[in-house]
Amino acid sequence: MKELNSILAAFAEIQRQNNGEQVFLATVVHVQGSTYRQPGARMLMTTADNMLGTISGGCLENDVFEHTRVSMTDGKPIVVTYDTTADEDIIWGFGLGCNGVVKVLIEKLDANDPCNPLALIYQCFHSQEPGIIATVVAVKGEVNIQMGERLILRPDNSINTSIQESYLTEILLKDVQAARQNQHSSFHKYQLALGNVDVFIELIQPPPHLLIFGAGRDAIPVVKFAQDLGWQVTIMDCRAAEVTPERFAIADEVILTRREILHKQIRVNSYTIAVVMTHNYLDDLEILKLLIPTSISYLGCLGSKQRIAKLLQDLRTESIELTPAQMQKLHAPVGLDIGADTPEAIALSIIAEIQAVLAQRSSGFLKNRMQPIYQPNPVKEISVS
Repeated sequence: MKELNSILAAFAEIQRQNNGEQVFLATVVHVQGSTYRQPGARMLMTTADNMLGTISGGCLENDVFEHTRVSMTDGKPIVVTYDTTADEDIIWGFGLGCNGVVKVLIEKLDANDPCNPLALIYQCFHSQEPGIIATVVAVKGEVNIQMGERLILRPDNSINTSIQESYLTEILLKDVQAARQNQHSSFHKYQLALGNVDVFIELIQPPPHLLIFGAGRDAIPVVKFAQDLGWQVTIMDCRAAEVTPERFAIADEVILTRREILHKQIRVNSYTIAVVMTHNYLDDLEILKLLIPTSISYLGCLGSKQRIAKLLQDLRTESIELTPAQMQKLHAPVGLDIGADTPEAIALSIIAEIQAVLAQRSSGFLKNRMQPIYQPNPVKEISVS
């Protein structure tokens, strides 16, 4: 998320300067086997020799950048395939060791293009709502469809497309709606009457919005770790201390509040996560009462097991009986068991636990994981008559 935020900011600055600099975007659109980055990884490149972002462990970036110079003189998008399973890898000299296949779409960006992918990503991040980018990444046969053409589903359900063939856009509309409902990206192979078209359907999700209740010094490393991941961070200080805005200047927002008016200031959706660390029992109790019934996806509370047990008992006393689903999203005591005993280590355990929950992982040791580290995006073959 942080990488994408940096790419969005850099592209906006280039447009603001308006100095005629050409901008290219590289996107991983399909992988097979073991690879360092997954579909959706992006890198921004300019004719002024600037590169921002990564699409590999550092071994492909220079070659991809060279393609913008020698392979795109007509300005049309291209897809470059890197097969790191081949013996020729030694000859290429990329130093690749992932033992996989990576397909990278390289395209020239136009800020005025209604199907500009960065514009859609910005809109999703700004509105805190998901969107879909469906990109044609391979074309075979006699079809009136070009590589790099897109259909975009925006957060407000409006559609933009550069694909002229209605028979493909009709089936794509159904598939992008399904992708947003299922919350998964996928790779589709459409078998048409006169050829085949491959499309990468990418779910764009906004970054998590972390609400941190409490403005003690132990919250500072939590903010730093979260922002390093590109999350949006809001500090809510029920003590309303004047030093809070200065202490948390790196946060996206600081809200000075009181327990009595907190219910008027909390806004949550399915992308909201929260950590309660006020060190004030009554504040914690009130915050939990407000957040537990909401659609929040993660709720952590700092404190000992005895303190948490008392909080839950007091909630029951006020006729708030947590359902199994609510107990599942409540993580208290908060954090992974990594032996943390300093503010920085505790913050690391908290952020790592949130990341595991968001990724739907068990947070165990990778050496004990029997499945692949990354689950491949499903490939769906569809016949379109």
